[in-house]
Amino acid sequence: MEGKNHTGIKYKIVRFLGLKLLDLYIIRKFLSSFFLAIALILTIVVIFDLSEKIDDFLESGAKLKAILFDYYLNFIPYFAVLFSSLFAFIAVIYFTSRMAYNTEIIAILNSGMSFRRFLLPYIISATLIAGLSFYLSDQVIPGANKIKLDFEEQYVQKRPVRFKTKNFHRQIQPGIYIYLQSYSNVSKVGYQFSIEKFEDGKLVSKMFADQIRWDTTINKWRARRYYIRTIDGLEETIEEGKQIDTTLAIHPDDFKMRLNIVETMSLKELDRFIKKQLMQGETNVTSYLIERHNRIAFPFSTFILTLIGVAVSSKKLRGGIGLQIAIGVVISFVYILFTQFSKQFAIGGLLPVVLAVWLPNIFFLVVAVFLMRMAPR
Repeated sequence: MEGKNHTGIKYKIVRFLGLKLLDLYIIRKFLSSFFLAIALILTIVVIFDLSEKIDDFLESGAKLKAILFDYYLNFIPYFAVLFSSLFAFIAVIYFTSRMAYNTEIIAILNSGMSFRRFLLPYIISATLIAGLSFYLSDQVIPGANKIKLDFEEQYVQKRPVRFKTKNFHRQIQPGIYIYLQSYSNVSKVGYQFSIEKFEDGKLVSKMFADQIRWDTTINKWRARRYYIRTIDGLEETIEEGKQIDTTLAIHPDDFKMRLNIVETMSLKELDRFIKKQLMQGETNVTSYLIERHNRIAFPFSTFILTLIGVAVSSKKLRGGIGLQIAIGVVISFVYILFTQFSKQFAIGGLLPVVLAVWLPNIFFLVVAVFLMRMAPR
């Protein structure tokens, strides 16, 4: 009785969505092939990564619980998203080519279903995969990356990463600029420090200090051998001293920022971060903009590669299924190379970031349209 109720609910959902049993059959084939392929590649990636880092884990005394839950549990979502669109493509190639060689597609099209209608379950499946990919990359992976990167710094890296900043200029707040001749993240000490405050484009105060040090006990900066010049119209006053505590809108972590810090941010956080960097006078934000636009462009590629996969594998070829899978692998590698090559144009300033990130999708969308015209009807 329970089985009949379950079947009845299933048919009601199908009718509500306007789907047919054939659509459910294709969706089930698509998703099962995709998740199986992702599971297999993730298993291989984890095995290779473990074999590479096991000596580091043993030498640093990492506990098994930390390795499994702090590292690999947060390692898996990142690579699952990284491979999602490509393995959606390979999954489409695999099961659709089998349907073609079993003459299932010919029977479907001969029954009166148009090729466009035949694409519906593929689009639904691609939407589910792209939506899951976007959700993971925006909501799950940033938090997971924070834990994973902290684990790597504690157990994988042999020693703390040393950062030394020279000739550091930055606007820390509107109208407030700081300068450091040099700064070391190990000692948290900066030399030849100055801070300028402007109001309505006019300099109202300026402070110099031979040295500025972060005091961890009070979480403030401590300036040594300083003097402060205050300008009020035509009047100027100068204050000197050996030591003074000051609060600045900048933290030591801002100097030793990890290169992959953007991987720990959601889209909203990344937008705020880019805005802050521009406000502080940072002009080289290209890598951050690439990451931001890639968060949207990459899930969209699932739709394009799915269409190409259907077009390539929906008809029989003399080389058999193996040839179609080989074609799919070649297209996958071309897509990866094109994506990386296109980003270099943005980094080099030859193309706007938005165009450089979306160019592979635009190119392969044209390819998809061309191949769809040649697909069986």
